[in-house]
Order: sequence, then structure tokens, then C-alpha cells
Amino acid sequence: MRELAWGIAATGGIARTVGAVMAAEPGMSVAAVGSRSAARAAALAAELGAGRSYGSYAELCADPAVDAVFVATPHAQHLEVVELAIAHGKAVLCEKPLAATLADAERIVSLAREAGVFLMEAMWMRFNPLIQLVAADERFGEIRSVHASFGFNRPYDPDDRLWSPATGGGALLDLGVYPFALAQLLLGDPQDMHVTGSLGPSGVDQETGALLTYAGGARALLDTSLISPMANRATITGTEMRADIDANFWAPTRVVLTRPGAEPEEHTIPSWIVGYAGELQEVRARVAEGRTESAIMPLDDSLAVMRQLEEARRRLGAK
Repeated sequence: MRELAWGIAATGGIARTVGAVMAAEPGMSVAAVGSRSAARAAALAAELGAGRSYGSYAELCADPAVDAVFVATPHAQHLEVVELAIAHGKAVLCEKPLAATLADAERIVSLAREAGVFLMEAMWMRFNPLIQLVAADERFGEIRSVHASFGFNRPYDPDDRLWSPATGGGALLDLGVYPFALAQLLLGDPQDMHVTGSLGPSGVDQETGALLTYAGGARALLDTSLISPMANRATITGTEMRADIDANFWAPTRVVLTRPGAEPEEHTIPSWIVGYAGELQEVRARVAEGRTESAIMPLDDSLAVMRQLEEARRRLGAK
């Protein structure tokens, strides 16, 4: 496979973190950085060894040296940037969730499929070796329940992106996407959903508890919050085995598998193997094969999770 040259759209924390992995990963490089601020784009480009920087996303996506674009903007800007990238035939890795609304997410997927351009949600959790181990282990028997939480106390600030409706704020889209994505991976589409929670001063969802039910009675109990420090762990229980995933469950370094009559089975990985490299390698490999979607992180699963998040927000009355 030839080297994959990345363009990074945005300069925030996730752009910097994933960009550093790109710059160090064999077979790929950071060719350019784009931002609405030319100065911030230039600073991150220098930090990552990128040869070019741009003060607009349009210029970044038009750069012929860029093979793939990593969209790391706030959720509400995903559609704008992904549309630009697809229009220029660039492969796209888009931060989770795909968009701030289901309609935008459906449009993103439709555009990519119509253009025959690779698109994948950057759900790094799916590329964590321990999550993959749990998902593939047939010793669970039939999985009957998934419990997962992700929450912390974020002091209210109307200008904070997590509290602002304009940037797609709220606990569900930023934090809750992980518990919902874990349940989707292990149990598929739910038949029903029961939701409780509360809204913050700006009208976004500040905490949510969801009970998802599935065919045959399986269930997922999912919690997320911007006002409470949660355990940030997950437990998966099957008819034959249980998995306890340490915090942070979306990027775990330790999982314990427990079966009746057997000693607990501990699995660990180094802290630097969290999934970023895996998702980047997946993009490079699938693009080299000429594929437009990933079997590990399929677009239909991304849309299914987005559908659930939107329904939960609707039931809470969130902005």
C-alpha cells in the first residue's frame, strides 16, 4: 500500500491527539491542516510536520496532495466539511458522532455512497483490541445485558461547546455515543427505548438514563451525564460468561472475563494501544482496496446509533 496523506480539519484537542498518531504511524503522513483560523492551522501544521496549512476547510479539501480528510470539528460543522471533502473525492474519517442531527448524518452517508467515496465514523472504541476481543468471544453464550456509563461534572458555561445547542452540545452526543455504540456493537438494533433525564440551563441534555430492550428480552442500561462523575465502566453479561471492562470502557487497558467454575481471566494491553492507530490503519487499508465502507465500523451502525441518540434527545425535549 502506498502512503496515505492526511488533511486534518480543525485544530482542537482531538485533532492534535489523532494527528500525532498519524504523523508517527508507518504508511501515512499529515500533509495539511485546515481551520477557520489560519494562525491555528499553521501552528498545528508545524507541530505535526505538515507541509501546508489553510485558513479554510474548502482550501484544505481542494489540496491535491491530500488523500483523506480527518474531520475533527464540532458536531454541528461535520456536514459542511464532509460535503467539501466528498466533493473533492477525498476519503473521510469523521469524528463521532457523524453529525449533530440524524438528518445531517443520513445526508453525509448518502453523499458518500452516491459519490463512491470512503467514509467512516471515527469510533476508536471499535478498534481497541480488548473491545474487539469481547465482541468476538463466543464463550458468552447469548448476551443478555450491557451496562455502561460515561459521565463527569462539567461546570456550566453557556459558551462551552458541551453546553451550547449551536455546537451540538449535550451529554448524549459527546459522551452517550459511547455507551450506545457499545450496545449497538454487541446487541444490534433495539426494539424499544425508555428514557429519563434532565436538561441544562441552555436546553441541552445534561444527563440521561436509557433502557434499551431487544428481541428475546436482552437489555442495555446506559447512563451519561455532564453533571455527575460516573463509574465510566461497562459490564457485559451472557448466559455463560461476564466481562467487566475497567474505566475508561471506551478505551480500556484491562478486561476481566468471569465464567462459573473457572478462575477469572484477565486481559491487558499497554496504555498507548487505545484504538486511534487501528482506525487510521483501517482507513488506509480499505482505501487501498478501493472500498467505500468499513466492515469493522459500518455506516449502518453509525446511523443506527445516531437514530437512537436523536430519539433519546427528542423524548427529553433537548435542543
